Amino acid sequence: MIKIMADSTCDLSNWVLDKYDISLAPLTINIDGKVYKDRIDIIADEFYNIIEGLDKNPTTAMPSPTEYLDLIKKAIGDGYTEILCICMSSGTSGAYQSAVLARDYYFEESPDSSIKIHVVDSKSMSHGSGWLILKSAMMREKGATFEEIIEFVEIYKANVKHYLSVDDLSHLIKSGRLTNASAFIGKILKLKPIMSMKKGKGAIVAKERGRKRVLKHYVDEFKRRNDWELTDFIIIGYTSDMKFAENLKNKIINESEFNGDIHIMQMGVAVGTHVGLGAVSMFFIEKGHRLDNLLVNEVHSLIERKNEILEKLKAMNEN
Repeated sequence: MIKIMADSTCDLSNWVLDKYDISLAPLTINIDGKVYKDRIDIIADEFYNIIEGLDKNPTTAMPSPTEYLDLIKKAIGDGYTEILCICMSSGTSGAYQSAVLARDYYFEESPDSSIKIHVVDSKSMSHGSGWLILKSAMMREKGATFEEIIEFVEIYKANVKHYLSVDDLSHLIKSGRLTNASAFIGKILKLKPIMSMKKGKGAIVAKERGRKRVLKHYVDEFKRRNDWELTDFIIIGYTSDMKFAENLKNKIINESEFNGDIHIMQMGVAVGTHVGLGAVSMFFIEKGHRLDNLLVNEVHSLIERKNEILEKLKAMNEN
């Protein structure tokens, strides 16, 4: 039996967590001196209702190794023999390191255990890691083995395309997720920055004037970059403005040939702390991305493995 777990920044909706029995290690959020566990002590709507009135910018802390270890032990107690833990990018948090420590602690305590535990540095944030988690759960449901799921995630995590636009740069500046120089340019020109992930960290990849231009940029880039064979669902994220997310969904439906599922999910407190109100994001699998600094023969080998995985996924969908 395969257990899937993650940290709370994956931002997957409760219906996904419940349907696929996905466990979360919560981040903690310090709001005006009071500490909350993400999705346990405070939920997104509560947070977005008070964020503008806070005296200080909230801060977040990664889950402790103990949080992950407790999840591992519970999964084993429930009869799971294979555990896949997909964490947010190690470039933005220590959650991955905490999960690795928890895995190591478990095997120190139980050196003869036959349990398999694999921890993934997703190189993603929010619904980027959420996309990989949901895809893993869907593959498990269709009969994929533990090794097949791991191989897919480790090979294709570099292909998860992120787009995130925010209304207000101040939260990203205060949290250290954006350089002052980048923010200064955006504020002077009154442009809305569009961010993506580069080498596991957030980076501004475009700037657009106004929300309509942001949505146009998203859809144009989706049509240009999307891997039409692998993207069987898209995740659109939002913090406080669901209508904005719905507008993006409708634009994709009306202006592209995509006919898969488009899930709209709210970004949680831990992510919202850094991006603020009015943020909207989109996640899918892009085509043609290659890992940096690979030798030619390694690239060819990677392409061959991707092709094999693609054929397996097609067979699963046909059954």
